[in-house]
Amino acid sequence: MGEIDILTVFLGAAAFFAVGFIWYGVIFGKAWQKAAGLSDEFVQSGNMPVIFGLCFAFQLLISVMLAHLYAMSNPSDVNMMMIAMGVGATFMVPAIGINYLYLRKTAAHFFIDAAHFIIGMGAMGAVYVAMR
Repeated sequence: MGEIDILTVFLGAAAFFAVGFIWYGVIFGKAWQKAAGLSDEFVQSGNMPVIFGLCFAFQLLISVMLAHLYAMSNPSDVNMMMIAMGVGATFMVPAIGINYLYLRKTAAHFFIDAAHFIIGMGAMGAVYVAMR
């Protein structure tokens, strides 16, 4: 089994976090808020340092697992991207889809979040390829 580079783990998580910042801040912020049924007051009432900190912690966990998958399989650059985006598309998206069905979330909410996970995983995978 190969080694896991901690710097790459942090940079991978940071890439996913940056995608989320752009995705929910610039590109789909208002559409996501509307699809989620959240008012401006509710969004602004959140403890953003805690929310962002926990999001980054979860993304670190995802990045560590991705690093482990890569260390176990020693994939090519193309396969690294396929694994990263495949995890997003075939593990993360179905998981949120199941939750959203029971929570009665809208299709718009699901598609915004699902695309974020796939693109975020692509960004994380690209960091791993670049740091190889």
